Amino acid sequence: MKDFLETLRVQRWDDHRYYHHSRINQTLHLISALSFLAAYVLVFTDPVAAALIGWLSAMVSRQAGHFFFEPKTYDEVNQATHEYKEEIKVGYNLQRKVVLMAIWALSPLVLYYDQTLFGVFPADYGANFIQRMSLIWLVIGIGGLLFRTVHLFYLKDVQTGLVWLTKILTDPFHDVKLYYKAPLYLMRGQLIDPMLDKQHA
Repeated sequence: MKDFLETLRVQRWDDHRYYHHSRINQTLHLISALSFLAAYVLVFTDPVAAALIGWLSAMVSRQAGHFFFEPKTYDEVNQATHEYKEEIKVGYNLQRKVVLMAIWALSPLVLYYDQTLFGVFPADYGANFIQRMSLIWLVIGIGGLLFRTVHLFYLKDVQTGLVWLTKILTDPFHDVKLYYKAPLYLMRGQLIDPMLDKQHA
């Protein structure tokens, strides 16, 4: 258990120091985290609302931060190129995220073309389009987590995969703790985190 928790700490630290320099990205991660926490509460009572919040608010804000606001230039703090960071990324790097987000974005078009989703839903299934779409989005989300977890079993080892899965599921709680001050820094005009905490790794 001690080794598991230390690996989790390292994965979280690497994620912060390599991929969250932008205060805009941090602020969007805070919005994402709060949205995910709301989705966690709703998933057992209203899975449709949970899926809509999880994808339209939490995932869109989270990935927009990475795609549009996180610097892609040389990382002076960590002495690393963007390409190096993409190569060593444990979870979904930008290329993998493009694939995942494309699957998510195209799924409503496929459902619109065939409301049974090629036989997945019975022809007499009573749910409306939004309900069916939200179920598909839940499956895409869970499938994306499980796919990368099992993928890491083969690329690294079982513990790395399970630690990453734990990290992803608990990221909303951790991100609130880590980035709750980001909007304040942003309002003060600080666009990039100086990463002064790097010395405490």
